[in-house]
Amino acid sequence: MPMTTDMESDEKDNRSFTKFKSMELPRLVVVGSNALESIGESCSELKLRGRGLVVCDGTTYGIAGKRTTEILEDMGFTMEAKEISGATQREVDGVVEIARDGVDFLLGVGGGVPIDVAKCSAYHADLPFISVPTAASHDGVASARASIDKNGNKASIGTHPPLAVVADTSIIAKSPYRLLASGCADIIANSTAVKDWILAKKLRNEPYSHYAANLSEMTAYSLINNSDSIKPGLEESAWVVVKALVSSSVAMSIAGSSRPASGSEHKFSHALDKLVKTPALHGEQCGVGTIIMMYLHGGDWVEIKRALQAVGAPTTAMGLDLSEDDVIEALVRAPEIKPERYTILGSGRMDRKAAEMAARKTGVI
Repeated sequence: MPMTTDMESDEKDNRSFTKFKSMELPRLVVVGSNALESIGESCSELKLRGRGLVVCDGTTYGIAGKRTTEILEDMGFTMEAKEISGATQREVDGVVEIARDGVDFLLGVGGGVPIDVAKCSAYHADLPFISVPTAASHDGVASARASIDKNGNKASIGTHPPLAVVADTSIIAKSPYRLLASGCADIIANSTAVKDWILAKKLRNEPYSHYAANLSEMTAYSLINNSDSIKPGLEESAWVVVKALVSSSVAMSIAGSSRPASGSEHKFSHALDKLVKTPALHGEQCGVGTIIMMYLHGGDWVEIKRALQAVGAPTTAMGLDLSEDDVIEALVRAPEIKPERYTILGSGRMDRKAAEMAARKTGVI
């Protein structure tokens, strides 16, 4: 029998290794008190030049958009602001049109809406984008996904992550506390998103990243275990939540998808968006969904519920200002949302009796 040398064996192993991975991450993350005052230095450090466009809304222009413009103009940039009214394709098209007329970089200043519109517009215009959140309501502040309304339907659009994130905790701490609580709920939802991902790996042989999953799960439980310390008006609370949101976004960038932070609980939330006239906040809906999905996974749903209650996020249909039927119908229809993404809900409609039982067992209805 011919013998194989160690060198020949190593060469064979090298030839059989074909894995390849590309990751996009923010180059700069600045988080802390009065961080907005460093926006000029951040742009210079990133070698940005020329004309910048601030995307904001009528409220966030006064909170941080105007100051952002002033600081950058003092640094020699040519600045203008574009106020938007919603995260719609029409608004994205309008910003892209402006951006293609000599703009060199974009800044999204505000909550989810301005950031998503700026992020999506920058992607289509092939320009750098800086995220300047004024609230910590969900993990889109540093992710490569944007939620855009297309013809009345919300779509999760793949983009590039921001070149930088500048999160001023002194501003975020003054935002309505409901937004911060919603951000906490969106992070806590990672706990079931990871369980769904593991399930899809086992049953569907779906690509899976241990590192991304571990980072996402660690981020979720860091908030669950410290939920009692998240309080209204505390800048320290804003600091903790913003760091968690950025970590969640990084996990998605590592995975190359939203899998580490979006599973069955997000399907439930998106189903509610389609069903009800006035949905609650995205993170709030995901939080309630997480209680039910953790129950279905056989996990500690009571722990999830207690953590959400501790941060002041809703845990019931009433807390979301929804009816029992709204919740049950959303559970039934949730598997139809992004059907290619396998979760604990399976691939077909959920049985109505099973949906009602899960919602009642967990006290959601």
